[in-house]
Amino acid sequence: MIIYFLLFFIIVWLAVITYYWFLLRKNYLVLIQGTSKKTLDEVLRNLIASEQRIKEDIAKIVVRCDKIEKDGGYHIQKVGLLRFNPFKDTGGDQSFILALVDAHDTGIVITALYSRSGTRWFTKRVSKGKGTEVELSEEEKKALHSAARLT
Repeated sequence: MIIYFLLFFIIVWLAVITYYWFLLRKNYLVLIQGTSKKTLDEVLRNLIASEQRIKEDIAKIVVRCDKIEKDGGYHIQKVGLLRFNPFKDTGGDQSFILALVDAHDTGIVITALYSRSGTRWFTKRVSKGKGTEVELSEEEKKALHSAARLT
């Protein structure tokens, strides 16, 4: 009786070991698929080296993205346009003010005053939302404010 029990136990044990061996073999074949390496050590070494290269590439990408994000703040990001009539007795809203500023509210304000005799153009520098050399007019401040609201 003990022999039958021992024989049954050995058969079950061999079935379990065979099942796990087939699972291991299947996973091993998936692991080495697409490589010319046939030993597990070579495959694992290649995976570790590949992972290290990927980490280095990701670190380079992070540095580059940070630089792009920092530099992007100095590009024109906000645009404000205000049409108005500077001369209440003539014409329509053909004069305009164009505010072009970056993320730090630094840039320029371009003013075009239209009259019957011609159009006059003025530019003013803006730093941190305020005129640097010449005070901004109320209309220029409105154009700058409308540019700042767009973000």
